Amino acid sequence: MKLLVGLGNPGLKYALTKHNVGFSAVDRLAGWLNTEVNRSFLRSFVGQGVYAGEKIILAKPQTYMNLSGEAVVLLLNWCKLTPADLIVIYDDLDIPPGRLRIRERGSAGGHRGLASIIGKIGSGDFVRVRIGIGRPPVPGPEMVDWVLAKPVPEDEAKIARVLDIVPEVVAEIIRNGVISAMNKFNGNQTV
Repeated sequence: MKLLVGLGNPGLKYALTKHNVGFSAVDRLAGWLNTEVNRSFLRSFVGQGVYAGEKIILAKPQTYMNLSGEAVVLLLNWCKLTPADLIVIYDDLDIPPGRLRIRERGSAGGHRGLASIIGKIGSGDFVRVRIGIGRPPVPGPEMVDWVLAKPVPEDEAKIARVLDIVPEVVAEIIRNGVISAMNKFNGNQTV
């Protein structure tokens, strides 16, 4: 069993912002698995499906980004899973729009949602799928205003193309492992 968590903020105000690409990715995965992520459970909206014989729990924490770990630790404990069974999808400022990067483990890298998860579960040993949103232009908006804004149309199209391949990325992780997915999707990919 895998727990697949998309990070974002609850509420219509944040629905299509850069910071909510994790929620958008989970919605794409729900369509791929022919399920919905609409059941309120343990401070998240959840759904489930099966791929290649592996049960997948999809979750969108409803705790706001900076407290994502509170929901993730509840779900891991309820499902009796370890960090090795966790895949987290989230936005990344250091990756340009139209690209993604997969990591097997690591630090929070300045992402507060990820820092909350690492702090609550006591480990950074879980898979991350990072979706690029890019940094604001200089001079430009404050960082918080940048991530909580909707992408410009050109970036929105690039992010949408990345979201379209997220099911393929997750399928590769489940079928062949994270290293295979990293080799296939990291690097010079242009979407």
